[in-house]
Amino acid sequence: MSSLQISQGTFRLSDTRTLHLEQLILRAGESWAFVGANGSGKSALARALSGELTLLNGERQCQFTRLTRLSFEQLQKLVSEEWQRNNTDMLSPGEEDTGRTTADIIQDEVKNPQRCEQLAAQFGIAHLLTRRFKYLSTGETRKTLLCQALMSEPELLVLDEPFDGLDVNSRQQLAELLARLNGEGYTVVLVLNRFDEIPDFVQHAGVLVDCTLTETGEKSALLQQALIAQLAHSEKLAGIALPEPDAPPARETLRAGEPLIVLNDGVVSYNDRSIINQLSWTVNPGEHWQIVGPNGAGKSTLLSLITGDHPQGYSNDLTLFGRRRGSGETIWDIKKHIGYVSSSLHLDYRVSTNVRNVILSGYFDSIGIYQAVSDKQHKLAQRWLDILGFDARTADAPFHSLSWGQQRLALIVRALVKHPTLLILDEPLQGLDPLNRQLIRRFVDVLISEGQTQLLFVSHHADDAPACITHRLTFVPEGDSYRYQFETHAS
Repeated sequence: MSSLQISQGTFRLSDTRTLHLEQLILRAGESWAFVGANGSGKSALARALSGELTLLNGERQCQFTRLTRLSFEQLQKLVSEEWQRNNTDMLSPGEEDTGRTTADIIQDEVKNPQRCEQLAAQFGIAHLLTRRFKYLSTGETRKTLLCQALMSEPELLVLDEPFDGLDVNSRQQLAELLARLNGEGYTVVLVLNRFDEIPDFVQHAGVLVDCTLTETGEKSALLQQALIAQLAHSEKLAGIALPEPDAPPARETLRAGEPLIVLNDGVVSYNDRSIINQLSWTVNPGEHWQIVGPNGAGKSTLLSLITGDHPQGYSNDLTLFGRRRGSGETIWDIKKHIGYVSSSLHLDYRVSTNVRNVILSGYFDSIGIYQAVSDKQHKLAQRWLDILGFDARTADAPFHSLSWGQQRLALIVRALVKHPTLLILDEPLQGLDPLNRQLIRRFVDVLISEGQTQLLFVSHHADDAPACITHRLTFVPEGDSYRYQFETHAS
């Protein structure tokens, strides 16, 4: 029987950090889930299991011959590579788009069209096989990489946050597929932030703290201990006060009582396929909207119209902050009113900079720092870092050296620093552990309670939505497209 055994293992993470695994045995056919706070070493554990980290001390013996690991970082690299093929979001008429299709990505290492089609059908993305990968939604890219990971029929499958970015049905489908694979003899390892996302079929669990595997054992008993510890610590989150903005918010230039957003019969299409189809939507003062729908429905596309990042915003009847789109305003006139977090922004934040500068860039609506930073902005950024619990070493570390969850925390704070007129949170809690999800929800509650910021919120997890939500826009599947359903909820 194949197995992976690590004994007294110390793995190199950097010049100053190591991962320590005292004793861990994964046997063929077992199923494991590893949980821990952001920065605890979960992703490092996944790399250690797959043989990608340097072993400084101890032993690692692996009898599995086919190992596959899938992570957010791999997705980030792949998306970046695909956009670099043309190095432009817009192609000239007649210019060939050299980006690879979804089928190409799935078969990147294993060429088997029949298995590719079978896996795509299982994940509900068969209709996307001929589409360019770079045009897929976040959830669709996750499914594509999962299909790619399964092409080689790995004996040991290590999945780092596989459920993030997937809607409710897709999460359920994935859990069922993983259970079926495990039942067929595959060894499955999941690295997760959410305790409630550990599927029922998982037998064993481990907890990481400060880059050390502190406990392993039977799942239910172990998680009960971990949840109690999390709940005890959460009491420390009460009474948070947010640092003030560095200057009077841009909303003071807006006319009172005017809608923030008015979209009339909005249409967005790619290659004659409608992504947004005749959507009329108004966001009035005081309204906080949750936007709901399955992967690929067009939620992120709608948000990109509002942030000014989508070129088809100019061809629509769209009024933002009292100004008709295309009436002479610059993209910076739009962005000064907005704080924004999304998976696409996370993937786009590829500049080489430290965590402190990522937060400071929120004052300038830029990716990176390209102008002078005031003393006040430096002091306010330090207060945000203190609230996050980031010490000086973390604050001045390269942004991409942090765990995915810690990066996401910094990007969320970047969106909050100027107390924006409109806060757009598109799957903001992806990659965050329970404590940090609670911390961010607290940040949002405090900001909204000031009464000057309105919220657009997207999440596939119903319990992630803040209590302030007053309205819901739902993308409802209807044939090959979607209709739009509007609901009002008590605040």
